[in-house]
Amino acid sequence: MNKAKLIAVACMLFSAGAFAADAYPTRSVRIVVPFSPGGATDIVARLVAQKLNEAWGQSMIVDNRAGAGGNIGGDIVAKANPDGYTLFMTSGSIVTANQHMYAKMPFSPEKDLMAVTSVASGPQVLVVHPSAPAKNLKEFIAQAKAKPKSMTYGSAGVGTQTHLAAENFIYTAGIDVTHIPYKGEGPAVTDLVGGQIQFVTPNLSAAIAFINTGKLRALGVTSKERAPQVPNVPAIAETLPGFENLGWFGFMVPTGTPKAVVDKVHADTVKALRNPDLVKRFNEIGMVPVGNSPQDFARDIKAESARWEKIIKERKLQVN
Repeated sequence: MNKAKLIAVACMLFSAGAFAADAYPTRSVRIVVPFSPGGATDIVARLVAQKLNEAWGQSMIVDNRAGAGGNIGGDIVAKANPDGYTLFMTSGSIVTANQHMYAKMPFSPEKDLMAVTSVASGPQVLVVHPSAPAKNLKEFIAQAKAKPKSMTYGSAGVGTQTHLAAENFIYTAGIDVTHIPYKGEGPAVTDLVGGQIQFVTPNLSAAIAFINTGKLRALGVTSKERAPQVPNVPAIAETLPGFENLGWFGFMVPTGTPKAVVDKVHADTVKALRNPDLVKRFNEIGMVPVGNSPQDFARDIKAESARWEKIIKERKLQVN
């Protein structure tokens, strides 16, 4: 092929790619949420989906695919057609901690997924049933130490942010309790409200409505300082100095998704995250919108993965 033809083909390919990016999306877009409805990941996905629906004029389908600590949903996205019509609303643990905790992963977060942007972050909160005898964190820890293994706690699944937040607290407090994994923090919180388990450390966004209505009692938030949404709830660090644990949620896509499409998803998501109504809604549920670049998001994921690798090895947190 001569030089003129090569230039012509290159121009055609460039034009086709640009046209595809300009037209995207031309049909409904699926957002895979790797947990059951009602949890923080689901809440964040639905809030952003509403704004993207308004911006794109296309249906945003939130597809809840729970199980295996988020690995089932992650695997679905990893194996999806990389055309921008399948987005992954991941929580941090799935792409940072799971690969070090699970003996066998169905996909490689590093090889099979591409970072788009971190959408939001926020603290978890330790909550108990209102009938629980402990009225504060000090009493709760004393109760757990008095009867080792008698207390049960729920999480969104092994290796999830809610599980790791609890493990961090358990280790720091020096208590011995029994873990009951669920397929999302929503079902775990529901069982806590029903008195089936003793405590959960869900994301604040998933528990704040139950706290405000008195269906759950909050003993401490995992941020360094008190959360403005629940100012009467102390930080766990007030009882256990230095304690901190934060969760985050972000968009990823299958590796191979065209850069022009990734850039559009990124730009329109960031624009949505600057919308005053969405900022207000996030703040109400204890979240802070982020909207960083794909490069910064990927760098943060890599750094956090290295931190969790060290912790998981030290704590011997392994799933066969």
